[in-house]
Amino acid sequence: MVKIGDVDLSKKTAVVAVISHSPVKMARKALLQGADILEIRLDLLDRKDTKSALQMIADVKAAVTIPCIATNRIPSDGGKWTDSEEKRIQLFLDILPIVDAIDVELAAAVNLREKLIAYAHDLGKTVIVSHHDFNGTPSIEKMKNILEMAWQCGGDIAKFAAKANSSTDTINLLRVTHDVTKPACIIGMGNIGKHTRVIAPLYGSVLTYGAIEEAVAPGQLKIKELKRTMRVLL
Repeated sequence: MVKIGDVDLSKKTAVVAVISHSPVKMARKALLQGADILEIRLDLLDRKDTKSALQMIADVKAAVTIPCIATNRIPSDGGKWTDSEEKRIQLFLDILPIVDAIDVELAAAVNLREKLIAYAHDLGKTVIVSHHDFNGTPSIEKMKNILEMAWQCGGDIAKFAAKANSSTDTINLLRVTHDVTKPACIIGMGNIGKHTRVIAPLYGSVLTYGAIEEAVAPGQLKIKELKRTMRVLL
């Protein structure tokens, strides 16, 4: 059983609202729209120092009761973090006690990633280890290998997002979702793959990500659209 805060992901797929600006205002909107979890994008919110990051997260948690995932993306995975890797991971370490989960990339510096994951688990926090491919969808075998690496390095949830360039890509992404035996989040990015954000939960994806207002990833649907369609299908 994997949980993020009080959300039991073995019982339902959680809809995650991505907070990329105006954190308290957007968190309140996300709650009204039915989001289950918030993803606080430190890199998009331009929070590089511990004091401002802690205050911002505390303000969000005071405004809403939704569990929070902290994410601080590197550019290779679609993020805006421009400072050193050491400072990025240290910011994660500093804010870990007040969030419910973290999302760290498979591409992160191995020694720093190991330190972060170990500390997160010491605190009883859930760890998402993620990989993003903005060019295309690799082979089924390669996708499964990436997911396995994410679990082996300590991920409680393996997240894999790839741009779908054809219907075959979307079918392969869904096949991998169907075949996994551990908690995973699998997403097809772009217009061709955007329906996977609704369909993948049918095949076992434990998380799906939605926009409160504007999308922050290719093909991302709005939370209301996700919730409405999932109510029909799930």
